[in-house]
Amino acid sequence: MTLDIVSRINSRLSHLRPSEQKVAKFILSDLSFAASASINEISDRAGVSHASITRLARALACKNVRELKMLLAQSAAVGERFISNKPVKKKDIPAIYQAIHEILDLNTGLISDEAVQKASLLATQAGHVLIFGVGGGSTVMAQECHHRLFRLEVKSNPYSDPMLMRMTASTVNKNDVVICLSLSGVSPDVKASALIAKEYGAHVIAICPRGELATIADVHLPITTQEADYIFKPSASRYVMLAAIDILASEIAVRNQRKSREKLRRLKHHLDEHRKGSDRLPLGD
Repeated sequence: MTLDIVSRINSRLSHLRPSEQKVAKFILSDLSFAASASINEISDRAGVSHASITRLARALACKNVRELKMLLAQSAAVGERFISNKPVKKKDIPAIYQAIHEILDLNTGLISDEAVQKASLLATQAGHVLIFGVGGGSTVMAQECHHRLFRLEVKSNPYSDPMLMRMTASTVNKNDVVICLSLSGVSPDVKASALIAKEYGAHVIAICPRGELATIADVHLPITTQEADYIFKPSASRYVMLAAIDILASEIAVRNQRKSREKLRRLKHHLDEHRKGSDRLPLGD
């Protein structure tokens, strides 16, 4: 694993020599400059000797200053908005809704009717549908996709554990379907499992941005994400994934409507018996 140099500096700051503390604080104040500047420039700006910079590198478990600068460059690449200590004003409630509207508007029309029809046909004809998604967003979305499909006469199971994804991918039959979910489009575990499934004749439907995962899919339902500088609000991009799942589920429901209508009726009947509420309550949510 790559050393998180910013965390290492912060955790050891109080244990450093005064001159080392001085250069460490300077580095934290301008990570990008420290990553790209020469040792002479850092020395001049921080007001310390070359030896202090060298000692700091060793105190941070780096082989030399060159390795320290490389790790600083990697941390700087994360983005200043995750490093800066400048106070941030909270977003008001309308701004949260606005961000959701903006990302949905950005994706409107991105998924073609032809792609949805092809994906729905594969799903309704499949003996089994596996749904793969890992991480804080796609794990939940894999469960959500399963919750949409089981009520539409589609036998499905969601998986988020990387080993279980590989294991289940190796058990598919020809013409089974794997639905791959990824907000980034770069998900090594999902991609590896999908390739295993393809080896045994399964079809792959990918809901993700253009990227590595999309290239191996038989059907790609594209989404695009847009991350703002305000880091303290959960990503609105997950609403795009949810919308894409709803688009696919709606097409499957219509294509499979004779069977899906009966399953939906059964669900509604028993939920209304249980809840004793209005017949317009959400169906099982």
